[in-house]
Amino acid sequence: MFFGEYNYQLDEKNRVRIPSKFRNDLSGSYVLTKGTNNSLFIFDKKYFEDNFLSKLENIPTFDIEAQKPIRALLSSSYEVEEDKQGRFVLPSNLKEFATINKDIVFVGVGHRLELWSKEKWDLYLSSANEFDQVVGELVKYSV
Repeated sequence: MFFGEYNYQLDEKNRVRIPSKFRNDLSGSYVLTKGTNNSLFIFDKKYFEDNFLSKLENIPTFDIEAQKPIRALLSSSYEVEEDKQGRFVLPSNLKEFATINKDIVFVGVGHRLELWSKEKWDLYLSSANEFDQVVGELVKYSV
């Protein structure tokens, strides 16, 4: 399980390293994809395969409308390849999507990590309702 918030920076070659606290819960292989609110999602590869890819196989290939979200998700998904120092290059299209320049924030959100530009994360936090109201929304999901 992932939780917490960690501030990092991209280096001059657009490389970043997953915080060590989070690396322990990744199987060594993970998937980076577009997320919501202009964030990026990072999933353990096995979790991504079991909870997304396996379910997508049940959607008919010739269902034109159903193929749109599949294409949107999978065309923006990358299996991350780390260098010897544990860094990976942030693909330019994902960097642009998330409006990441240099300062970034890793956010643990249960079964996934989110990668945000520091500016977008700060804006998201400042525009969110009061903490009690936001957390109170979990009641809808029996939490």
